[in-house]
Parts: sequence; C-alpha cells; structure tokens
Amino acid sequence: MTLTPELVARFIAIVGEKNALLNAHDIEPYLIEPREKFGGKTGLVLRPSTVDEVSAILKLATETGTAIVPQGGNTGLVGGQMPDDTGQQVILSLSRLNRIRSVEPAGNLIIVEAGVVLQKLQEAAEQAGRLFPLSLGSEGSCQIGGNLSSNAGGTAVLAYGNTRELCLGVEVVLPTGEILNDLRYVKKDNTGYDLKDLFVGAEGTLGVITAAVMKLFPLPKGKGVAYAGLNSPEDALKLLGLAQSHAGAALTGFELMPRIGVEFSVAHTEGVRDPLQGVHNWYVLIDISSSRSAEDARETVEAILTEAFEAGLVEDATIADSTAQEKSFWHMREAMSMAQKPEGGSIKHDISVPVARIPEFIAEADAAVLDMIPGARIVSFGHMGDGNLHYNITQPAGADKEAFLARWGEVNARVHGIVRAYKGSISAEHGIGQLKRKELSQTKSPVALDLMRRIKASFDPAGIMNPGKVI
Repeated sequence: MTLTPELVARFIAIVGEKNALLNAHDIEPYLIEPREKFGGKTGLVLRPSTVDEVSAILKLATETGTAIVPQGGNTGLVGGQMPDDTGQQVILSLSRLNRIRSVEPAGNLIIVEAGVVLQKLQEAAEQAGRLFPLSLGSEGSCQIGGNLSSNAGGTAVLAYGNTRELCLGVEVVLPTGEILNDLRYVKKDNTGYDLKDLFVGAEGTLGVITAAVMKLFPLPKGKGVAYAGLNSPEDALKLLGLAQSHAGAALTGFELMPRIGVEFSVAHTEGVRDPLQGVHNWYVLIDISSSRSAEDARETVEAILTEAFEAGLVEDATIADSTAQEKSFWHMREAMSMAQKPEGGSIKHDISVPVARIPEFIAEADAAVLDMIPGARIVSFGHMGDGNLHYNITQPAGADKEAFLARWGEVNARVHGIVRAYKGSISAEHGIGQLKRKELSQTKSPVALDLMRRIKASFDPAGIMNPGKVI
C-alpha cells in the first residue's frame, strides 16, 4: 500500500497532529540505530499514548495493508526496529506509553507500559524496596516493550533469567486491532496455552506489546564484587564452578573479559582504569548478592578467591571496597562494546554455547578467524555464567575498515558454523531482526520454521507487522 496523503491523514487523525511526525528532521532520530548498519526510510512516525490508539492504528493498517514497524528505545542491534528503504513503512513509536500503572511490593510485581525506560522501572522497584534485575548497557534509553520483544538478556541472566522469565503476563494489540489482555498476576496459572511466550521474543512480528506484568525481587542486603586476573578460559571455567559451589543462587554475575578488551576500555572510556597492577591474559568479574548482609557477601567473595588462589586458578584479584568501586568495575565491563569503535571496524557475534565448552569454542573460533584474517584482534567477552559471549573481531591495526567489514558475512558464517557444531545459538540475546534472518534457516529445523510461518500467518494474515524481520 502506498502511503498516500489521504492515508497519512487517517493515521494522523488517530494520534493528533503533534504526535505524528512528517518532517525529515524530526524523523531522523528514529532512523539511526546504534551500529549504523541498517538504513531505512519512512514518511510517517506515529506516537500513540493509549492502548486504544494503538488498536486503531493497527486496525487501519490491516484494512489498508500498511506495514507497521514497532519501535521502542531504538537500541536494538540487529535492525529489528528499522523500516526498509521504500519509505512506505510506518514507524510506531511506543515512547509515549510510558506509565507505571502500579507497583505491588507484597506480591513482588510491577505493571508497566511498553514505553517505560528500563532504568525508570529499576528505580520504581527500588523505591518500593524491591529489585528489578534486568540490567543492560542501554538501560538509560531502552524500553521494556523492546526488552520483551527481543527477550533481552543482560548481566543478571545467570541468577534471574532472560526478560521472558521476568514476565508474568502481557497486554498485546493484535494486527486486527483486537486487544489481548493477558496481564497475569500470579506465578501459577496453568490454564491452557501461555500466550505471552508467543509475543516475548517475536520482535513485533505478531503484535504490539503495550503493557506487561514484571516480577520483582527482594533487594539484596549486601553486595560483593571482585575483579580477578587469570591465565586462561579453562581457569575461568574452573573458577565459575568454584564460585557456584560457594555462592549458589547468590552468584548474580560472572563475566569473562580478555586482556585486549580491558585495554580498549581503559584507552577509550573516560574514568576507566585497570584495578590490577600486573598484566593478565584474561579477567573475570564476580558479583555476589547476599540476602543476609554486606559482610556475608564479602565473606563469600573472600572464600571464593582464597580457594581459587590455593588452586592456582587466579593470578591476582581485588574486591571492591565501596559502591563506587563496584560500579567502576562494572563500568569497565559495560564499556567494552563501545570501546572497540575507536579501534576501527568490528564484526560482531552474539552467540551462546554450553558453558562447559566455552574454552574449546574460543580456541577453535580464534584459530578459524586468524586463519581468515591474520592480525585480527579478537575481543571475546561476556556472560560466561550463562554461556553467552559477545565474540567480536576488531580489524587488524592499520587495515582498511570498509574492506574488513565487507567480510562480515563470510566471518559470521565461519563462526556460526562452529557455534552450531557446539549446539549453541547464533543469537543469544539480541534477536534475529534483519541481520540474522537468512541464517535462521540454517539453525532452525524445517518443521520449526514451518510452525513459525504458520503462527505468523495466523496472527498477521495481512502481513503488516514488521515485515522482513525474523522469518
């Protein structure tokens, strides 16, 4: 369907003129995504503020065959939030659906609309004496609707799970304009199909999540954060097992970082420094959250490190002495993605493999990449506790950036082939979007792909919901 002036006027009538963007300058921020990898065009951005407005938009879109691209905080890394280059797809921004409907600390839940910024959700939970554990580098701008649509992961998955596991129920507007109220308020609800799981992780291809019931947890009474230098991923894996045996469910973070990643963070991020004096091949960030006290958290960290030193697993380590120091340790880790940018082109992989096979994967993938691109600088870091690595490859020093990035598909194919051999996932937490759509057919079985297509056709027979994404 062509986005004619008459059709644009019908959409504008739903949200009002001030909430419909037509000017190229006003639209521009909605067309720039973090990696600047996916371009796109649109003649219209709609910014509804109510569920009824979303319903009316989707009903009209289905009636007229107008493609709709839902967009949250525009922090996605696989192009799922971007329109194509025809200019005929309408961006549906959820940023004005930003109300926290209620917080229920006694029931450990919070009801939020899709446009609530993740950091605001965290703060609302903390004000109620509770914890919302989802934590991402983009939490100051990403929105919970986008987190749900991409089933975001982050640094606390080890203890609390992905966004899917933090969600009790959702409110969704279907492509027909029908409103599905599946806002569940209890953990135990065994009444048929769990429909929310169809929409969480669907990247806006089946409907638009407009609100959700999210789980809260008691605030930790104490934190212990340690930063350790060690020799190898094999030693890090052994340290993880040791940490789990000491801390159990109190182990809320276990991050693996290579020396080169630390060097990039220190060189290119203001305020970041390496708290250890010596040079180590690998580093681990250990986060303990105690339900008892700060003393208990520190004692647990000390016990882990004492045994690790005795076993020869750790070469040096330090424990944060203050909240500010804890944040500085985490800042180094969270800065690692952006710190690669000043070093030139970077070919990204968001993969997961079985935790026990992480050292093998790194060794095999490194050898394959260096065989393809001698001198490539491999920055393999991430959430070792749940098997998720951001296996990023920075161009060789002095190489031509465009020539290096032109090999993105070739390198992805090689690395993802190794991931599949290890029975891992080519998308651990970022989603499929546009970036990995073609590769999905090599990962999912024909039966699984057929079921996905049948679900898509059933929910969205007009094909208006985020076309060209996922499948």
